[in-house]
Amino acid sequence: MKKIGIFMADGCEEIEGLTVVDIMRRAGMEIDMISVSGKKEVTGSHNITFFADISIDEADFSSYDGLVLPGGMPGTLKLSANETVTAQIKKFAEDGKLVAAICAAPSVLGEAGILQGKCATCHPGFEEKLAGAKFLADNVVSDKNIITSRGMGTAIDFALEMVKYFADDSAVAKIRQGLIY
Repeated sequence: MKKIGIFMADGCEEIEGLTVVDIMRRAGMEIDMISVSGKKEVTGSHNITFFADISIDEADFSSYDGLVLPGGMPGTLKLSANETVTAQIKKFAEDGKLVAAICAAPSVLGEAGILQGKCATCHPGFEEKLAGAKFLADNVVSDKNIITSRGMGTAIDFALEMVKYFADDSAVAKIRQGLIY
């Protein structure tokens, strides 16, 4: 079974994070919601509070097959400022493991140098922060082990692209059917 970690920061876009968690679990994958604040309670950008599974200090990054960064403000800024987040996404990218980001969060990948020579997308207005990337205005862009997406309205497609990355088209079709999507 594939295992994914998703970083959750106060101020994240709730739909972008929780949609990924829901769909990955529907696909039979294990996903840990990792709080970057040191506490398990996370309050998103729209004042929705939820609980992460673990704190960043408890995460065993060697057990993950991929890492995900939801967007939202100021959540994206908190991810970018977190040294563990940036170190781990760099390591995962270098090791050829999945690194995925949506909305404003692809800017974190750009700042970390991960997008150099890659195709990527992001929320409108963040294009200049995709350092070294070829920007595409597609809802979801996959380039080898990097998956990026535009925003809340593309969260289901983003999550399904990750299911496809780890599974296959039939797994995606099964999830889509269950979602009536």
